[in-house]
Amino acid sequence: MDLAGKVAVVTGGASGIGLAAAKAYLAKGAKVVIADFNEEGGKQETENLKSHGEVEFFKVDVSSEEAVENMIKFAIDTFGTVDILVNNAGIGVQGETHDLSYEDYHKTIAVNQDSVFFGSKHAVRHMMNHGGGVVINTASILGSVGEGSAFAYNASKGAVNLMTKSLALQYADKNIRVNAVAPGYVESGMVSRDALGPEFYDQLVSKHPIGRLGQPEEIAHAIIFLSENDFMTGTTILVDGGYTAQ
Repeated sequence: MDLAGKVAVVTGGASGIGLAAAKAYLAKGAKVVIADFNEEGGKQETENLKSHGEVEFFKVDVSSEEAVENMIKFAIDTFGTVDILVNNAGIGVQGETHDLSYEDYHKTIAVNQDSVFFGSKHAVRHMMNHGGGVVINTASILGSVGEGSAFAYNASKGAVNLMTKSLALQYADKNIRVNAVAPGYVESGMVSRDALGPEFYDQLVSKHPIGRLGQPEEIAHAIIFLSENDFMTGTTILVDGGYTAQ
């Protein structure tokens, strides 16, 4: 797929991997809707990117089907179509499972897993009638391997892997490709030496044979690859510095 002129919607687009993906799409000549619950940050980043291409912001709670449906409608009303949806928004909860509240568990499932259903459902409805499209889900290394303190996150990201395969099989004959990218730990505002403290940060680094954490742009590069390669569907690409090779 040539991305020039295509329309991409990126959830969780105000920061981190989502923002890096939005920038990468713009660099390829695509039009972008940055969708995020963080309205202030999202609007600011959108304004910063106006000189790089056609980009608009939409505030969305991805755990709400109505809000996600409105997001897709906004993209269609603004740019005429939706060619690419990146279901990237996500949250994590750390702690002992026996102390995990149902509210925290359900919120993680709603944001990480339900959002993939909502986004894919409403994007696919449009894509089926407009020649096809691409859905890319942000999974995680913790969708492939367990982490003792991340029960809800493991559950949600493991589900994303199989949702990706199911959607890919169901809509392949409609020219709709569905793939996922599974990052290792990635440098961000919340995942940094300053935020985590040197000891915990170094522990995370030590789990990656490549000797460092990932950068958002490296994950965005994989997202662009999955967008452009027309022979890939039903695949989860691990971009994890060797984390899951061990």
